[in-house]
This record gives sequence, C-alpha cells and structure tokens, in this order.
Amino acid sequence: MKTLAQVLTAFKKPLELQEFDLAPLAPGEVLVKVTAAGVCGSDLHMAGGEDPRTPLPIILGHEGVGEIVEIKGAKADLHGRPLHVGQAVLWNRSVVCGQCFWCTRGEHHLCPKRFVYGIHRSSAVPPHVNGCYSQYLPLDARTDILLIDDVPAAHHKTLVTASCTGSTAAHEFDFFPPRPDETIVILGAGPLGCFTAALARDLGVQRIIMISRSEGRLEAARRYGATDVLTINRTTPEERKEFVRSATDGRGADAVYEAVGKADVVREGLGLVRQGGRFITSGFGQPGGKMEWDPFWDLTRPDLKYVGVWVSHTKHTLRALDLMKRHLDDFALMVSHALPLAEANQAHDLMRRGEAMKTVLEP
Repeated sequence: MKTLAQVLTAFKKPLELQEFDLAPLAPGEVLVKVTAAGVCGSDLHMAGGEDPRTPLPIILGHEGVGEIVEIKGAKADLHGRPLHVGQAVLWNRSVVCGQCFWCTRGEHHLCPKRFVYGIHRSSAVPPHVNGCYSQYLPLDARTDILLIDDVPAAHHKTLVTASCTGSTAAHEFDFFPPRPDETIVILGAGPLGCFTAALARDLGVQRIIMISRSEGRLEAARRYGATDVLTINRTTPEERKEFVRSATDGRGADAVYEAVGKADVVREGLGLVRQGGRFITSGFGQPGGKMEWDPFWDLTRPDLKYVGVWVSHTKHTLRALDLMKRHLDDFALMVSHALPLAEANQAHDLMRRGEAMKTVLEP
C-alpha cells in the first residue's frame, strides 16, 4: 500500500509531495487514513530551521484526526473500548516509554525516549511515514488513541487543535490555576492564547486581558473569553502596563500567561505581574531569543512564581477535548482555512502572513 505525503527536504524551501510505501503493521499498530492534519506554528518554525530537533527529510504534522483502516491484532482506545476499522479517532501526538523515572512519576512529557509524530523522526528512516501531512499514518503500538465517534463528522477537523495547542494550554493549568476573582493577562492571541482564555473562562475567571499584534485575532479572542484586548501596534509598552495596573488597583495581574515564544514578550510580561503573582510561559516550542533579567528585582523581591511549561501528555489532551466538545461551534471558528494536502505550501504561507488563525490540511 502506498501513501502520498508532503516532505520537508530543506529548511526555508517548499514542501515536496512524495510517494511512500507503507510497511506492514507490527502487532498493536493501527493504520489511519488522515482526515485532517493541523498546521501548527511549530511546523512553520521547523520548516524555517528554527527548531534544533528537526531531522531532514521529514514529514511534518503532529496534529491529526483520522479513520481506522487497519489494526494488527486486538486494540482498545484509552478508555478500554475496542477499536474497529472505520472508526474516527484522535491520538496523542507523543509516544513515551511508560517505564522511565519521569513516566513513573507522571511526568510523561519529560520521557527521554519520547517521540512526536511529525517532529522527531526523519522520513529517511523506517517506517518513513511519521507525520500527519500524509494520506495515511501508521500509529505506534504505544500510542494513546481516543475515539471521537461522539462528535459530528463535520467537527472532526475542529478537534485537531486539541492534540497540541489545546493540550499545551491545559498543561498550563496544572500550575497555579487562576481563581474567578483574579485578573489574568495572556500574551498572544493565536490558538494557544485563545485556548488559554477559554480554559480560564471555564474556571470562572471574570477579567481576561489579551495582548497581541494581530487585531483580527484579538477580536476573535473575545469569543474565547478575552474581556479586554490591546494591540501592540496601537499602544506602547508603558500604555499597556498602565492599562493592566489601572485594571487591578495598581497591583498588576495575578497571573500572566505567555503564548508567543519570544524573549522580548517575556521581558514585557514580567512587568505586568503583581507582587506574589505568577508568570507561566508555554509559548517556546523552540528557541526564541535571549534577554537580561535581574534575579533580585525580577524574581526574588516580587516573590514571583515563574513556571515554564513544556508540551503536554494525554491527560491534557483529554481536558482540551472535554472543553472543545462543550463549545464545538466556537472552536470551529479557530480553523479559518481547510486546504487539500497538495496545497500544504499555501497553508504554510497563510499562517506565515497571519491571514489564518489555524489552517488544516484534508488529505
């Protein structure tokens, strides 16, 4: 059996459509027909050579939903329900060993043997097809698979954001979840920032201030819970700081969530947190520059709780899915463009130019 896939053969060059032979499944593996593959911001960073994890050549795509076309042996989903050919599924983008120090402590996202579809494995190495930018994708036997048969087929592509963006945002809330009476600031109005707002709103947070460059995305962010929006194109850093201070009786935000992945954004965000507040950064999927800071004035003296959030695992995907299933129409609007697999380069261009909130490929 063969599959067509889009391949990144060189950084900063267009993807190339190539044909691959699919290897026979090993016991416990599942072959899916990819019905929707999300184009994540991380894909753009990888294509641009900004992510040191990227092997070449590679089939990108770590966000996907699909339909089972073959199963090697008996297989169940994460909840123990038997899987069958024809069922619609979503899978955790990462595969872990389950036995190391970190896995046994519940910190699966730090597993040293962890690999992610569309990120860690080159298409030059068997089984070759390891990313969602493909018509078909074999899933490793250790993959956590989730049935999505309780979601209308028209919304299956809506769910692609759960496996990365939504999961990472949900991971943020493992650390110091905000209370309803608090004021939070979210830096960045892309899918990660909007998911963060939606999760905060779900916890009852009443004041959610969103800061971003894109005015279009900021307006969309109101649908996900943002109560106040500020564009950096129309305000200065001092004006933004004054706005946050004035909204909090001069204190600053109780928590700031960084969802951009740039050092200068972190630098500004540190000035928006109140004494005793929290700063949570999850936007860095790759290096995003450096900055100067003073441990006394920036961390110790304000008694700041600073947390870095690295990726996620299955429990976070479940939390993101639960939220999305209760607000499918809202999250459907996050997928602003759907294109065929042959137009993957156009999908990347739309994202780079900021003309799309989220692009999905439909192989």
